[in-house]
Amino acid sequence: MVGAKQHPAFFQGASPLQIMNLPQEFISTIQNTFSEDGRTWLVALPDLIDEASRRWHLTDIQPIANLSYNFVAFARRSNEDVVLKIGVPNRELTSEMSALRFFEGQGAVRLLELDEEHAMFLLECLRPGEMLATLSDDEQATNIAADVMQKLWRKAPANIPFIKLTDWFDGLRELRPAFDGGTGPFPEKLILKVEETLPGLFVESNPPMLIHGDLHHFNILSSADQWLAIDPKGVIGNPEYEIGPLLINPWPNFLNGSNPNVQTKKRIAILSERLGFPRQRLLDWGLCHAVLSAWWHMSPDGSGGEYSMACAELFYGLKL
Repeated sequence: MVGAKQHPAFFQGASPLQIMNLPQEFISTIQNTFSEDGRTWLVALPDLIDEASRRWHLTDIQPIANLSYNFVAFARRSNEDVVLKIGVPNRELTSEMSALRFFEGQGAVRLLELDEEHAMFLLECLRPGEMLATLSDDEQATNIAADVMQKLWRKAPANIPFIKLTDWFDGLRELRPAFDGGTGPFPEKLILKVEETLPGLFVESNPPMLIHGDLHHFNILSSADQWLAIDPKGVIGNPEYEIGPLLINPWPNFLNGSNPNVQTKKRIAILSERLGFPRQRLLDWGLCHAVLSAWWHMSPDGSGGEYSMACAELFYGLKL
């Protein structure tokens, strides 16, 4: 168990993070991503877990195996299985907490407890919790994703600090200056296509909506007789964008399929029919998201983002 009972060991020469047995990769990710804030948060993490345990009466706290940018653990509260999540306070996590509260368990995992100041919250534990990526029938998986989207999307609330989709794509304006006016390792044709396409995609025919922002096969889990989303980014923007992350997943197996071109066409046909969006716009959003994803994953030395760029090439050459 991680919690109050382990605190005495902290004063016997052992590091709290060693006592918690957190993976070094997780520690490095937090430090590299959040710099000094991350290092401060790691020092405070044992006390935050202790505080959550006492306040919410948690026992049997067990960190998940694949920790990444937040501390996430299974726990028990009375006779209930729950999930504890604690992160470095930042805009993205604030938006996630607000989205979970606003979704109210409709299409997404239920938020049970929340401490915004310390960026920690308690969620229901989804059972059986199988990821959508485990389904072998891609058409079935695409229809399930469409079901979840329709449950999640709602009119954007006012005066809540959600992420704006326009802010994400404004980041692409830094691409050409980063490569002295060129496109570096990015194919020129793809960047030109995105630059030409985005203005039309951002012409809203409907009021901006609150969407998940990162809805794909690893963020949709089974729960009893339904499927629910986890880890929403909480994004205000065009709901057509939601299809972008889905089209490049499950990462990286999607591109290793027998025919990803045909698979993409089938997905777009299903999503267009289910959601009422023009097929070409969905494909264009897929291309723009893939390029944005590649830009996000690129390292300062110009490496990274290869998978997303390969998806962008596929979408660029696809004829519907």
